[in-house]
Amino acid sequence: MRTGRVILVGAGPGDPDLLTLRGARALGCANLVLYDALLDPSLLALCPEAQRFFVGKRAGRPAIAQSTIHAIMVRAATRGLTVVRLKAGDPFVLGRGGEEALVCEAAGIPCEIIPGISSAMAGAAALGIPVGHRGVAPGGPVFSAVPEAHYQAVLASLTPGAITVVMMMALGGRASIAAFLDRAGWPEDLPAAVVVGATTPGQWSWTGTLAGLGGAVVPEDRRELPGLVVLGPVVSLAETLLRAMPERDVVGAGLQPYRSQENMQ
Repeated sequence: MRTGRVILVGAGPGDPDLLTLRGARALGCANLVLYDALLDPSLLALCPEAQRFFVGKRAGRPAIAQSTIHAIMVRAATRGLTVVRLKAGDPFVLGRGGEEALVCEAAGIPCEIIPGISSAMAGAAALGIPVGHRGVAPGGPVFSAVPEAHYQAVLASLTPGAITVVMMMALGGRASIAAFLDRAGWPEDLPAAVVVGATTPGQWSWTGTLAGLGGAVVPEDRRELPGLVVLGPVVSLAETLLRAMPERDVVGAGLQPYRSQENMQ
């Protein structure tokens, strides 16, 4: 029996139209799709003949173990199936894609990586914030707001206001982040932003300063969505740049099922 393969596909930040063409073709070739939370359901229309299983994780909720996901991928690929692991954002940006690729390598299973647009960049861009902007900030680190000890070590190593800070999974920790930076002597007037559900119909945002970050009130119906915190002078560009950005069309309106027999070599 021939060995199958695993394809790690980044679905992008939320809007299904931001899935790459190669990602769509991979879904069209799949026999089995293991898909995450935070994905637009319309993406599953791209793999109508595949078996589909939800393996997503959300904070504080019961979830399938990562080791079980690994076992399912390896078992299916060993049986000759093409397995698509459909992940929100980019597989290698806080998405455990590296872990899954290493499992495939150890099992001798071919594994392709199809990058996706990370919400770390797209979330800021959706709010009119360029993470790097000439003359303002050269860019900056992207990291998770959990666990707390790790992000505090990163923030403690930075010069306040010199670069852009993008913190993923940061919605619930925004007050703790603000309090830590206040104790560390970061300026209260440092521009700050929160983006929730970026590029989706539920997108919500707040802009202000570090002094107000901890008190930013997220609407109750948005608190289940992923949140991003952005800190730095580039946030002050958002108001101006948003004026040049037209209202989006209905999210996902252009997405149509794509069937392909292409060999994804």
